[in-house]
Amino acid sequence: LCFLIYLRTFIYPFFTRGRPFPLQLLFFGTLFCIYNGFLQGYYLIYCAEYPNDWCTDIRFTSGLLLFLLGMGINIHSDLLLRQLRKPGEVTYKIPQGGLFTYISGANYFGEIVEWFGFAIATWSLPAFAFAFFTLCCIGPRAYHHHRYYLKTFTDYPKSRKALIPFVF
Repeated sequence: LCFLIYLRTFIYPFFTRGRPFPLQLLFFGTLFCIYNGFLQGYYLIYCAEYPNDWCTDIRFTSGLLLFLLGMGINIHSDLLLRQLRKPGEVTYKIPQGGLFTYISGANYFGEIVEWFGFAIATWSLPAFAFAFFTLCCIGPRAYHHHRYYLKTFTDYPKSRKALIPFVF
């Protein structure tokens, strides 16, 4: 969890190409990650009680696998997005490859899957709340990106969905 917060807050902004990354977004992203990390950590350390065999429980193993799958999708999608532009370019381009073949918001989908996997693995209310609010916040962003791509690019694949492959 700490690695992901560190990656998204401090590393990712320096690898983006195109327009400069707003310092205000970095600041608020850091604040949010500190608050959320505290909430998740506090609950897991002081409130959660797991049986000794929790690591073999189906909720933990399936949640961990879902988390790792989502993290892989998220990192791969971010890599594909970073490779769209050459240094100094600011024009938008159509993302290709990976889950971008099927959905416009592959990076968002990966992040949502990741946090629902974490919620299942920890079986905690704060984690489920965070996963739900992640869906509510970045789900609409994926939809708006999808609409933008459809309006902006005449050659944008019409079969591509916004967030969930083959569904939405």
